[in-house]
Amino acid sequence: MAITDIKGQWLDVWIYFCLALLIVTNLKGISAQIRYSIQEEVKLGTAVGNVAKDLGLDVGRLTDRNLRVISGTKQDLFKVNPRDGVLLVNERIDREELCVKTAPCITNLKAVVENPLEMHQIIVEILDVNDNSPRFPEENYTLEVLESAIVGSRFQMEGAHDLDAGLNSLQSYKLNHNQYFRLETDEFGEDGKVPFLILQRPLDREHLAQHWLLLTANDGGKPSKSGTINITVIVSDVNDNSPKCDKQKYTITIKENAPAGTFLLTVNASDSDEGMNSLIEYSLRSKLRKLSSEPFDLNRSTGTLTLKEGLDYEEKQVYEIKVLAADKGAVSLSTHCNVVVRVEDVNDNKPEIDITSLSSRISEDAPPGTVVALMDVTDLDSGVNGQVVCSVPGHLPFDLNPSPDGQSYSLVTKDYLDKETMHIYNITILAKDLGSPALSSTKVVQVDVLDVNDNSPLFTESPYTFYVPENNKAGISIFSVSAGDADEGENAAVTYSLDRKIPGPTATSFLNINEADGTISALKSFDFETLKTFQFQVVATDSGTPSLSSNVTVNVFILDQNDNAPVILYPVSSNGSAEGVEEIPRNVNAGHLVTKVRAYDADIGYNGWLLFSLQDVTDHSLFGLDRYTGQIRTLRSFTETDEAEHKLVILVKDNGNVSLSATATVLVKVVEPKEAFAASDVKSATNDEEENNVTFYLMITLGSVSTLFLISIIGLIAMQCSKTTDYTSKYLQETNYDGTLCHSIQYRSGDKRYMLVGPRMSIGSTIVPGSHANTLVLPDRRGTSGEVRL
Repeated sequence: MAITDIKGQWLDVWIYFCLALLIVTNLKGISAQIRYSIQEEVKLGTAVGNVAKDLGLDVGRLTDRNLRVISGTKQDLFKVNPRDGVLLVNERIDREELCVKTAPCITNLKAVVENPLEMHQIIVEILDVNDNSPRFPEENYTLEVLESAIVGSRFQMEGAHDLDAGLNSLQSYKLNHNQYFRLETDEFGEDGKVPFLILQRPLDREHLAQHWLLLTANDGGKPSKSGTINITVIVSDVNDNSPKCDKQKYTITIKENAPAGTFLLTVNASDSDEGMNSLIEYSLRSKLRKLSSEPFDLNRSTGTLTLKEGLDYEEKQVYEIKVLAADKGAVSLSTHCNVVVRVEDVNDNKPEIDITSLSSRISEDAPPGTVVALMDVTDLDSGVNGQVVCSVPGHLPFDLNPSPDGQSYSLVTKDYLDKETMHIYNITILAKDLGSPALSSTKVVQVDVLDVNDNSPLFTESPYTFYVPENNKAGISIFSVSAGDADEGENAAVTYSLDRKIPGPTATSFLNINEADGTISALKSFDFETLKTFQFQVVATDSGTPSLSSNVTVNVFILDQNDNAPVILYPVSSNGSAEGVEEIPRNVNAGHLVTKVRAYDADIGYNGWLLFSLQDVTDHSLFGLDRYTGQIRTLRSFTETDEAEHKLVILVKDNGNVSLSATATVLVKVVEPKEAFAASDVKSATNDEEENNVTFYLMITLGSVSTLFLISIIGLIAMQCSKTTDYTSKYLQETNYDGTLCHSIQYRSGDKRYMLVGPRMSIGSTIVPGSHANTLVLPDRRGTSGEVRL
């Protein structure tokens, strides 16, 4: 019979293998899935469901298509009727055997048909029924109880077990009615409900040596099932007192960093017997009534509980220990003392920072709030010891934003960065817990600041002022400008150019600039007498994208050089030579103004300051020359022996370092007074309306020609008038001219006026330091007079 079964099983496996191979070769896929549920322990042949109907198969062709089910296990719990397609129970179904405590309990089947070959999945859920009764480990239990046991003594019993689940499992205990014991149950972790016998009245062995009790365990099924255990209570007259713990439960809290050997507590149990029956030994017990492997040591004699090895709060927070206190009587009595050891967390774990994302290169124009890094912060401790606060140095332009749960942070910018101020940041992130003492850890994040073109070139001066001597060589550099850029790389590469956008002729037409170093050269030689000052703009542009630029004003003042010789304005002959003839009466006195030599120098300052001197004269005792004004005056009166004609050669030179000069020749003729007066009358008739009185008397003389006497009187009057009139008028037309003609240039800056003049300075003028002695600062006379006379 056994051999036949084995052969049958191998045949089934072979058929299943071949069928699976065929399915893999030809099956296109599972076309449908159906689900049934059935209670366990139903009768064999019970219909589970109609597979053919639920799959939509033709019942008439089921025989030809060979409908069958395959379980894939050694047990064929189900079979299908090949004629009508009904799924039937083929073997006994025991949920507890199939799934133990697993819920729900599922069995997977495959429904296979041929022609064409198809396979469908069938899921059958096995429903639990109350088919298991609670069961005690033993049917009979013997409990020895001393006759001296006090009322209220508790005796723990072995609990029952029920293989069913949910309400079908063990729910309650019941003790048969008796006068001595009652029943109590306690919840005890995984063991569930544990029964205790409580002594209700004192025992008396002489009255009743044994008690028979029946303990029943009931489940919650409908109908309910139960299991029983027969308890025989033997009342012992020897060693009739069990050890008793002085506390029902011992509780202690110890820090997790307590060293090995630390004393925890002493379990104290007492036994009222005497001799060996009162000696108690202590031992550790686990829930499975085996020796405990907890990290504790117990002194068997004293009950002292100590730490055997280190504790770790992060691994386990509470230890529930059972201490067995047993006496040494011939029939040993014992009790269990419950000890609860609570492990207190200490701050023994530093926070850990984990950078999950990092952008190590941030542009300096990144807006505030830009995320630099994301990080997770963990601390294995609990409570305040596990609460972590992160921070960064306050002087850095960064901040930390915590997540709502406080377990992660984002490092963000709190202000705009400046590459020129700080190009790299080493950010120290401090993670500190709230323990006492607090533990902390740090993580350094390096951030490079990327440069953007946010700084315009900056000139070293603004404005620039340069002084350039005239007569410079064309093409030679005359000065240079310089600008710096706080950016770096291409953003700091500066090129220079002249601003040529101003319409009309400008100074840039005769200037050139080196775009690399800012050196400016002139394309022509400057002439102070033509151009005295000019202004232009220089633009400095960096190479950034987009580029930035700035400009600066350059003021250029041309410095005068002594390159112009004096020019004689008077005397000048008709042919253009510096020669003139002056006639004076012989009867003039010393100091008489003969004439005044006038000259002009296009230069300014000392280069235009002219001095006069007599280079050649026929009689040094007769004429004198003022070296500053050019006035020629007589030094004495004429005598009869003096010659009638005198030649004076006047040298006019400037005060330049290399002095330039010119000469003028004045021929002085000495005439008699009458001739001088006649000449004076002719000249007075041709004068402008310079002397109205002379013109009036000349008109009277011309109107009275009939009378010689009257003419003589008029002549005497005219002669007298000529004596009272300054002879300067006939020799020097400009009465206000007092010496050398000076060239002047006026310009204004702010509320001051500047004038470049020669040596004859006006009253009230002030020499400006650094002006090369050529610049005068004049009081502002706007509104009173627009002209300054020198």
